[in-house]
Amino acid sequence: MASMTVIATTAIPDHLRGALTRWMIEPMPGLYVGTLSARVRTELWAAVAASVGDGAAVLLHPDANEQGFTLHTAGHRRRTPIDLDGLTLIALNPAEPDNESVNP
Repeated sequence: MASMTVIATTAIPDHLRGALTRWMIEPMPGLYVGTLSARVRTELWAAVAASVGDGAAVLLHPDANEQGFTLHTAGHRRRTPIDLDGLTLIALNPAEPDNESVNP
């Protein structure tokens, strides 16, 4: 059964944007929305994860869990999903220290 799928991207290669728009619409830059089967979603996400390069991507889709959705990430992001007793929470990793603001 097909379900609503959302993929948000940052700084991904053009060929990957083209692949995503074959299956989904892009209502604003980097945001893709579509109704996909689980098989298509899995294959599309595998392509995204393999090709994200220096960019980043997040996949959200409905799932039979307490929150009602599942979240997947690819690439390097400051926000990292963590599992806490079956709930997905977001941990904010500290920014890299700014060498100019450190007092000797």
